Amino acid sequence: MVERTAPSLLRLRTVFISDIHLGFKGCSADLLLDFLHHVEMDTLFLVGDIIDVWSMQKNMFWPQSHNNVLRTILGKAKRGTKVIFVPGNHDEVFREFDGAVFGNLEIHREYIHEGAGGRRMLVLHGDEFDSVTKCSPWLAKLGSHIYDVLLAANPYINWVRRKFDLPHWSLSSYLKNKAKTAVQYIGSFEDAVAQAARKRGVDTVVCGHIHRAEMREIGAVLYCNDGDWVESCTSLVEDMNGHLRLIDWPKLREQARVVPMAVPVSRAA
Repeated sequence: MVERTAPSLLRLRTVFISDIHLGFKGCSADLLLDFLHHVEMDTLFLVGDIIDVWSMQKNMFWPQSHNNVLRTILGKAKRGTKVIFVPGNHDEVFREFDGAVFGNLEIHREYIHEGAGGRRMLVLHGDEFDSVTKCSPWLAKLGSHIYDVLLAANPYINWVRRKFDLPHWSLSSYLKNKAKTAVQYIGSFEDAVAQAARKRGVDTVVCGHIHRAEMREIGAVLYCNDGDWVESCTSLVEDMNGHLRLIDWPKLREQARVVPMAVPVSRAA
């Protein structure tokens, strides 16, 4: 279950974020910047689709807020945070740099992370388990275009909702959760990812790709999806004791309007 209350401690061991989609109009860059300004971590995993190359090939879009996200991440790396980038399908051009190391920034096709309690965690984007993308690329492109239209509507919908003092909400996420075929697809995807984790001999898997934050046991594997920063604006975090939880940042910001949050850490350059 996604955590709904403000964290009492914002010093974390590991943070996992994915599906930011920088370069796409539906990206919630300001919410992500707010999150990054309130957390410090030893390791930051960028679990794919950080830069939406697909979208920029169709329509070049790169506002200052998107640039600020990259500067903030690189600023954390400069100050000692280990940043591990696992490219996804929207930024697959970076997969050719698998194994490259640039100071505290590393690029890997997939990665085995060891948690504080010895938990072995397979980190990958997950698009290789998407049967539509794998078997019918043209269908995936068509579906992506329709999905992009729904995602692009989210900022405008939430602008109106803020005028009426209503919380963050996603039209695309709502429709996806209501659609029976989408629910079946999500279940099949999660099962396939968990099966791959079992074959690799790990007890936990962390992925993104389907824009649905989730933590649940599937057989002997703990399946974790860190969500996205277009629809849900969520992150998977590991505390200093190795405990994992999902953070719903819009919910935490809403609560912070009533209950003061912990003093934020210093902002990145």
